[in-house]
Amino acid sequence: MGILEFQQVEKMAGNQVMFPRFDLSVKPGAVTAVQCEHETGLQLIGMVTGMVPVSHGEVKFAGEPVGRQFRNLASRVGVVLLDDALYERLTPTEQLRLFRNLHDAGAPVEELLRRVGMEELGRTRILKLTYSEKRRVLLAQALVHHPELLILQEPEQNLDVESRIILQRVLEQFTAGGGAVLMTTSNLENAVTMGDTVYRLNAEGLKLFEVAKEEDEEEIFDDPVPVEEKEPVDVDDLSVPQLQFNKIPAKVNEKLILFDPTEIVFVESVEGVSQLHVRGETFPCAIKMADLEVRLQPFGFFRCHRSYIVNLQRVREVITWTRNSYSLVLEDPNKSTVPLSKGKYAELKTFLGI
Repeated sequence: MGILEFQQVEKMAGNQVMFPRFDLSVKPGAVTAVQCEHETGLQLIGMVTGMVPVSHGEVKFAGEPVGRQFRNLASRVGVVLLDDALYERLTPTEQLRLFRNLHDAGAPVEELLRRVGMEELGRTRILKLTYSEKRRVLLAQALVHHPELLILQEPEQNLDVESRIILQRVLEQFTAGGGAVLMTTSNLENAVTMGDTVYRLNAEGLKLFEVAKEEDEEEIFDDPVPVEEKEPVDVDDLSVPQLQFNKIPAKVNEKLILFDPTEIVFVESVEGVSQLHVRGETFPCAIKMADLEVRLQPFGFFRCHRSYIVNLQRVREVITWTRNSYSLVLEDPNKSTVPLSKGKYAELKTFLGI
């Protein structure tokens, strides 16, 4: 059983179903990521904090119904919302000391500042900090009272690279100590990169997004493909030219669009459908990921993750978040990032000759 349980939870907005009934268990020692729309994420978190009524079902924390009793449970939960604010006239040290006093106990302020990489800015007015530095102070604030559960809304949105690395390392340490994390994000790549278990929540319900473990990925991609025995070729047939078609088709509004492989930045699998990312836009493709991998490999594409194929010509940077977590930063209008699985990291280095 998880420390946080959603049991047959449903949310209605008037006569409209925001999401149908679902069950979800948030377990200690892991990050549970839910990819959903921004408003849906707010509703989900609001159900935990008692700010949003549940249309059907029940939310339980440590076996107890949350309801309107969250205030009694708040000492065991840390929450960081996207629009949370700080007292800008204070310094990070003063801000954390204030919240530590509110809880009558907690982690040493100096230790918290060190964990989020803010020890050198502890005496700087919050007003003078960057957005990413303020988010790090909020993260430290949520950890002041040694919570058992950490709830995060869009934790990586608009963060700089340094802060994203620090965030992921803090969460790795938190879960290694037995803490549980529930995060909501509208960005699937963030969910895949940060989550140990990833779900997608929408009007169709809650669905598990399968993220293969390393041994599964090796089984999927490294097994040798059997070579079929073929009849001897008649030499007279060698003079017949073979037509090679390199375009990748996508369908939009009953129209068939043909893309040159070099136009494609990356391919993403969403609920079993291949999505081509071209010039900041997304186009559905009927070709399966395994077949696309074979067709695109001669053009410099690489299967960096079970759900992603990336054009290596568009990769600008490889980021190491933690020992087992990597991302590729791409050159496209959206400055996209895609996950790079641990098992593929060494393969990519070999592929690039580094």
